[in-house]
Amino acid sequence: MPHRPIYLDCHATTPLDERVLAAMLPYFTEHFGNPASLSHQYGWEAAAAVKRSREVIAQAIHATPEEIVFTSGATEANNLVIKGVVEAYFSKGRHLITLQTEHSAILDPCRYLQAMGFEVTFLPVQPDGLVDLDQLDKAFRPDTILVSVMAANNEIGVLQPLAEIGQCCRDRQVLFHTDAAQAIGKIPLDVEALSIDLLSMTAHKLYGPKGIGALYVRRRQPRVQLAPQLHGGGHERGMRSGTLYVPQIVALAKAVELGVADMASERQRLTQLRDRLFSQLRLLEGIYLNGHPLQRLPGNLNISVAEVDGAALLLGLQSVVALSSGAACSSAKAEPSHVLKALGRSPELAQASLRFGIGRFNTVEEIDTVAAHVVSTIQALRRR
Repeated sequence: MPHRPIYLDCHATTPLDERVLAAMLPYFTEHFGNPASLSHQYGWEAAAAVKRSREVIAQAIHATPEEIVFTSGATEANNLVIKGVVEAYFSKGRHLITLQTEHSAILDPCRYLQAMGFEVTFLPVQPDGLVDLDQLDKAFRPDTILVSVMAANNEIGVLQPLAEIGQCCRDRQVLFHTDAAQAIGKIPLDVEALSIDLLSMTAHKLYGPKGIGALYVRRRQPRVQLAPQLHGGGHERGMRSGTLYVPQIVALAKAVELGVADMASERQRLTQLRDRLFSQLRLLEGIYLNGHPLQRLPGNLNISVAEVDGAALLLGLQSVVALSSGAACSSAKAEPSHVLKALGRSPELAQASLRFGIGRFNTVEEIDTVAAHVVSTIQALRRR
């Protein structure tokens, strides 16, 4: 078998954990029923599995099972929030607030709404990637109906101050949504303590399969209303029609359960690996850390490298390490990362950026191998 590079792109996707695979496999074959078929055992088995999964996911974020709506992933969940809120609260207002550094699954629906006549404030961030709370405070208007700020940035790993944002929204009776695709199972999330009204998640960033996600929708204080974007059957409390994908739902719950159970120890381990990698890379001149040095995901390291061509750098690394220069959904584009531009990085530094996503199965030996290869590649490129 040919050599495969070391995988350090866990913000793009993660390998499937064997324990997650084992949990979901019986629901492809033995327990294959439709959970909506409540007249026989096959349907009962599937419905029971979905019920257990809701309970596990809800417990992880301190919600109730009835507040969990299953989707095909975080992109669908985000679209359901952005479009569903504006339709449901159209009579209250037409203004939304988000950040310039959000994922395209937030930015693109917001731009779509702008074209439809809604107004969106795209707030800038500070050089460390954190939102300026004073700017956020001033951005609210009488017709603001939603604030959407991601919990953990998918490129620079920055953790936004969710509690402060949530309280700001609660004081003004404005709904607060957070895209937690990168955060679920990696950092503590409590929708009550953080005053979160809507929260998106996905399985494939947490060692689960692609194609399954969920949306938390608050039911009380306040009871959040959403206009469905998929019609046909009225599944998921009428918010998302479609036969539930039981094996994937079971897998999402198992992935969340494992992430929460190992969160403290894994956070410490990943932080040590990340710091070990950066300590070796920063021995070179012209290495710039992108994002807050501490307020970030434990497995995230994003750097810009001066005096090298970004494309040549990635090309030189790809035989040894699999990583990216930005978001996987936009890495094929020629433009510099919109996140790094929002941080004030020059186009040259934004192009010559590396995003390391360290994950559950990476080892110290792999980190040292990658660090040595990155250093030697940068040195070789600078000698040209």
